[in-house]
Amino acid sequence: MLDQQLSSDGSLIAASLTDAAAFAAVFDRHWQAIHRWCVSRAGPAGEDLAAETFRVAFDERARFDPRYDDARPWLYGIATNVLRHFFRSAARRGEPPISRDVDFTEDALGRVEARALGPSLAAALSKVAAIDRDALLLHVWADLTYGEIARATGIPVGTVRSRIHRARTQLRAHLDRTYE
Repeated sequence: MLDQQLSSDGSLIAASLTDAAAFAAVFDRHWQAIHRWCVSRAGPAGEDLAAETFRVAFDERARFDPRYDDARPWLYGIATNVLRHFFRSAARRGEPPISRDVDFTEDALGRVEARALGPSLAAALSKVAAIDRDALLLHVWADLTYGEIARATGIPVGTVRSRIHRARTQLRAHLDRTYE
């Protein structure tokens, strides 16, 4: 059996092709972050969406490039696609896109600031194109680098930079108008 503490995600995923139990270490390493990402975007439904992300990852693990040591960008890419599908399905059913009761922060001061900015920030984010918003949120909330976002979404790094810049510019303009 592999030493799961010392093995890279790439080697664990490769090993999981013949020993499915090896994927458990990847799950254990990344569940909390992927769960937090899904819940931050979809509220209570995020629990199921995070589980769906790992189901898809397990089913598609043969497609992961084991040369990459870190599965985070790949998992965030899957989670982003699962979330897009969820939001499209909800829109077709005429359901509201997200619960506004989601707690996006973990510390008390952050929660106070988020509550003060929350409605304005949510309104500003809703005005940003989904592809730009996804890139920005992967950078800000998921703490992925531009390169990791490019890997997660399958787009060039320059496009990631453009999308994040465009999203920030639109957010800044909307928030400036809100607080003038």
